[in-house]
Amino acid sequence: MLASVAASGFPVFPQTAIFPLLPKHIHALNQAVGAQRLSRERCDTLLSSTGNVSGVWFQCLVPLQVRGKLVGALMLGEREGNADYPVELIKHLGDLAPFIALAIHNHQLMLTLEERTSENLRLIASAHTFWDEALEAFATTIDVKHVDQRGHSLRVGRYAAGMAEALGMSAKEVSELRAAGYLHDIGKVSVDKHIFSKSGALEPTEFREMSDHTVVGHQIVSKVHLPWEGIPEIVRWHHERADGSGYPDHLRSDEVSLPVKIVAVADTFDAMLSDRPYRKKLSLGEVAAQISWLAPNKLDPDVIQALLVQLRRDAASLTTLSRPWAKINDKPRKPFLDPEIPCTISPTDIDLLASEMNRRINGNRVFGVPSGNFSPIPG
Repeated sequence: MLASVAASGFPVFPQTAIFPLLPKHIHALNQAVGAQRLSRERCDTLLSSTGNVSGVWFQCLVPLQVRGKLVGALMLGEREGNADYPVELIKHLGDLAPFIALAIHNHQLMLTLEERTSENLRLIASAHTFWDEALEAFATTIDVKHVDQRGHSLRVGRYAAGMAEALGMSAKEVSELRAAGYLHDIGKVSVDKHIFSKSGALEPTEFREMSDHTVVGHQIVSKVHLPWEGIPEIVRWHHERADGSGYPDHLRSDEVSLPVKIVAVADTFDAMLSDRPYRKKLSLGEVAAQISWLAPNKLDPDVIQALLVQLRRDAASLTTLSRPWAKINDKPRKPFLDPEIPCTISPTDIDLLASEMNRRINGNRVFGVPSGNFSPIPG
């Protein structure tokens, strides 16, 4: 279908002129070379007569093509005094056509990245099944702008789900945290690629563009009907910090939900374990120590406690597997850490970190845990 995007010089013209095209019309327009004078017979060959504008309004048509593909048409009406279109003008129109075609083609390509990303996500949302697999595949496309980012969204989703399990959250909540982790950086599709590879400090405009990824991501996921209602707020607020120093809304700890706090810890944890252009990755022991010191001023201590629980389980599993008397038939648990990250920290070291964090936050006060409830550091 040809639909008008601009018109000038006609005394009367529809707001949008439409010419439905049959295959024979498309074939004729693709085969036409240069500007075409329109007689009644020629008009019937190139245009259908079922639109809301009659083809007799026009005396000249210039097909607009890019790499042999029809992208539109420039159509001209009667000249003053009903004069013919001279050969020179026909030639000039043919010379001008590739530039107009390219401008229209580029305009079509430059549909906002936000709209295209929302549409892709909307297609996934309509599937209703295989959510994890579909979102995993989608998450890999979020991190392609720089080699140091690849796999980040997948790992954040898995770490967030693992911490939710350690906190005793329901299966639905665990699924929501996994999906939110996969999508938390979706707004980064709008960030210029060079910012990801910059080794020095970001300029104010660059930092603003980077920090805006939370707002852009919120706009994207808000347009899609997902099974989990909390994902938009997680995407927007995963960079907020307990003391109000985060972005974009400078919220404090009591103003954000537990899922937001979980993804914030998962995001920080994986970022510390990954190389970045401005610093090398830290060892697991260094990350566990540093992240525990971010509680409670930056990150939530209960969530960090859940992180330490999962790390201790990984460490304890390695210790158990190394014992000759370990039961052969015991079903191995799925590790919390990404397979490429070795668990180089001992259960004892994790116990000390948890104890020190509790002492620092609570001033050596000990709180009883009711029977059957979550134990902070299981054996």
